[in-house]
Amino acid sequence: MQPDEFRRIGHEVIDWIADYRERVGDLPVRSQVEPGWVRSQLAPLPERGEGFGGLLDDLDRVVVPGTTHWQHPGFYAYFPSNASLPSVLGDLISAGLGVQGMLWSTSPAATEVEQHLMDELVGAMGLPPSFVGGGVIQDTASSAALVAMLAALHRSSGKWRQSGVDGTETVYVSSQTHSSIERAARMAGLGEEAVRSIAVDDVLGMDVTALARQIQSDVDSGRRPVLVCATIGTTGTGAVDPVAEIAEVCARHGIWLHVDAAWAGPAALCPEFRGVFAGVERADSFCANAHKWMLTAFDLSLFWTAHPDVLVDALTILPEYLRNSATESGAVVDYRDWQIPLGRRFRSLKLWSVLRWYGLEGVRAHLRGHVDLASRLAEWVAADENWELVVPRSLSLVTIAHRDGDEATRRAMDAVNAAGTAFLTHTTVNGRFAVRVAIGAEATREEHVRAMWEALRSNR
Repeated sequence: MQPDEFRRIGHEVIDWIADYRERVGDLPVRSQVEPGWVRSQLAPLPERGEGFGGLLDDLDRVVVPGTTHWQHPGFYAYFPSNASLPSVLGDLISAGLGVQGMLWSTSPAATEVEQHLMDELVGAMGLPPSFVGGGVIQDTASSAALVAMLAALHRSSGKWRQSGVDGTETVYVSSQTHSSIERAARMAGLGEEAVRSIAVDDVLGMDVTALARQIQSDVDSGRRPVLVCATIGTTGTGAVDPVAEIAEVCARHGIWLHVDAAWAGPAALCPEFRGVFAGVERADSFCANAHKWMLTAFDLSLFWTAHPDVLVDALTILPEYLRNSATESGAVVDYRDWQIPLGRRFRSLKLWSVLRWYGLEGVRAHLRGHVDLASRLAEWVAADENWELVVPRSLSLVTIAHRDGDEATRRAMDAVNAAGTAFLTHTTVNGRFAVRVAIGAEATREEHVRAMWEALRSNR
């Protein structure tokens, strides 16, 4: 494909994306196809190349019907996955440049744009100055959790890289913590038996007294506590762990504190929401997904550590074929040493595009709008005789249930999902089935939330 062909076909592709976004609200939110249908519609791979016309036809004929539309204004499932059009263009520019930014020398811009954005966001989000110089873009919060765990292991035992884990290590989560932490423990070689699940309090935050008791018990029995994960905005209900109190416990024992704010993290851009982030200034690492609620297309997770030297020391292996004068000068950062894979995309261009288009105030307006909609929904639920809040609203997440019990709640949710105008998912709270309403799609407005709520009320 020559540049002139790319220009012509590229216009067609951009037009297709724009048309899709214009009509996405008219499509069923969740794909209606049966398992195997998409594959049944696909032709064998062509022996001879063909134009893009057939591919664009297949997008409409096969891909769109087989897609759950995360950018739909009626998408309230899981957590949002904002892919604003400015971030789509940033992703296109990144792909067009086609760089592999594993080293500073392989693309200085890929490294330094990222450094600039991560340091600027420290101030914009009210994060501690200790994070300046310690920011890096990971693909997801799962990868962020793994690199935090590897750094924590390395700090816990300076000989870890040479000798491996010794089976005495322990990691602490709550019953509400995301499964990625347990998975990271497996991948780091600790195994499931190293993970301690701590009970939660009445508002589903980690019970600090229980945490302190478990850590002391492990220390007394010869175990080596390595990491505690505190969550700001759990997946189930948006619960917030008492980070400041957890930090006190970690400090007493020299344990790495990782704070997972994958969904809620972008809310720190708004000063009025920073109360939920109390204690983060004492964290060893912190992550927030820009690809959830910060208008940036998947995948882009913001990760900071107050100890980049520990992280780099834990992950650095320098073969001869990667040696270069810039690295050896010590004047540059090589982000390959801050992550699991060697190769790196120029992901920061997506975020840079978002911040240049919307500005910080535009992103704040996006966040505030969703919190306001969730607040209104919570008020409607509180005023209803048949539905109730299962836990207090958490930012833009509202967790509700029908007073008649689990089956009534499930039937109402299933009916709304079947109608195709909205998509909801569930959780369980103290054994009770509850509907999660995660408001966060860029296109969602009050009329969409009200329509979803009225649909829930009319089905039970």
